[in-house]
Amino acid sequence: MSDWLVLVLAMAGACAVVVVITLVRQRTASEDEDPSETPDVIEYMTMWIGVIYAIVLGLAIAGVWEARSAAQDHVQAEAQALHEISERVRVYPAEVRDRVRGDVDAYVGYVVHTEWRRMADEQQVTERGGELLGRVRADVTDYRPGNDFEAQAYQPLLDQMAAADQARNARADSTGVTMPPVVWWGLITGGLITIGMVFALQIRRTGRELVLAGLFSATIAFMLFLIWDFDAPYSRGIAVTPEPFLTLFPGAGG
Repeated sequence: MSDWLVLVLAMAGACAVVVVITLVRQRTASEDEDPSETPDVIEYMTMWIGVIYAIVLGLAIAGVWEARSAAQDHVQAEAQALHEISERVRVYPAEVRDRVRGDVDAYVGYVVHTEWRRMADEQQVTERGGELLGRVRADVTDYRPGNDFEAQAYQPLLDQMAAADQARNARADSTGVTMPPVVWWGLITGGLITIGMVFALQIRRTGRELVLAGLFSATIAFMLFLIWDFDAPYSRGIAVTPEPFLTLFPGAGG
């Protein structure tokens, strides 16, 4: 099922639940009930519960968005470091240069076509990817510069190799979900309480109030969906893509 279809169904379901409960409550209410006589303390509590829950939602969205941005930065850093390695080995002999570039291309192709699916499906990187990057490391570190010009390029290549390895480790650490289960329990429970407080205000069965109550619940459902979608940076609808690799290594897309 598409993530966007899930969003539509969740928002429609939230609206439907609010409307149905309101209509049922209206029919079962006593004849002498006056909706205009809602105690002030209930209105005060409803306002503060809504404010506190809005703050919690904002912090949750900011947290998962920051995690997603960091995951995108890890991919960009890894692709850039590998691109620098591929370019800087031009000063090496043709045999060494071709071997390094070939192993870099093999690693990038594997990440784009195979490892990325593993990250999306199982939220983890593969051992094979680490082995392919290890080949690139061996190519770079095992070569002995033959002259001063090659020696000057050797240390920057080691630095870029370390940057690529660090970025890969960071990418591996960011494949899982960001929000702990206890936070999700708090978000869902808080949403139910916040929507439930709407009924404490004794809303009438007018079209305007029903629309506003439905939109209120749909908004909460939408915000929870955004948090859920951003929670796994590589797995869901608005996911991080391997675009940096494809941009710097156009041949990897084929």
